[in-house]
Amino acid sequence: MMTEYENEPVPGLPGFLPKGETMIWQGAPNWRVLARTAFHTGTVSAYFAALTAFALGAAVWRGVEAPSDLAGVGLTVGGAVIGVALLHLLAWAVARSTIYTLTDRRIVMRFGVALPKCINLPLNIIGNVDLRHRTHGTGDLAIKLTSEQRLGYAALWPHARAWHYTVPQPMLRAVPDVDAVATLLARACLSIQTDGRVVPIETATRRNKAEDQAVAA
Repeated sequence: MMTEYENEPVPGLPGFLPKGETMIWQGAPNWRVLARTAFHTGTVSAYFAALTAFALGAAVWRGVEAPSDLAGVGLTVGGAVIGVALLHLLAWAVARSTIYTLTDRRIVMRFGVALPKCINLPLNIIGNVDLRHRTHGTGDLAIKLTSEQRLGYAALWPHARAWHYTVPQPMLRAVPDVDAVATLLARACLSIQTDGRVVPIETATRRNKAEDQAVAA
């Protein structure tokens, strides 16, 4: 199911598509949304903001008598800028090295900044696809597999659903125009699994929000 490669005869694919297989859609994550959702840049920024406020408050309480107080505030701000910038750079690199491909037979996930790898997910082993909306029309598509062969969470990350470590679920992250992509994926799966069922996007969104709240609780 997983292969590593160096050359791509077709961008995002380990080889040419077999005769009779058709590409339906191909795309990549929105790196800004990926930074916020996978690398939690907002949370990290808030953490450093709290540290800066604490350091500044301590300096004011002391009357800013010691030069080390101001130095501590400066180091905290500098660390925040560098840390958040590195996370954004990593998100950009991950998004740039990632290509998601949907054909009428499978989903192909190509990703990896340093060690590119390709994961093929045949449509006939997809048991369920959950949609979660993000900002600017983007969203995540988490894929539950029916195959007994499992993929490692570490091997998938950050293209894996959070909190599902025992049975990892591959996830297409920060997909632009996610509603249209979800519709294409549903139709492709139904063409293979004729006994499948499509849940309206609005219903699926409400259900996933309820599940996320239950996990958070």
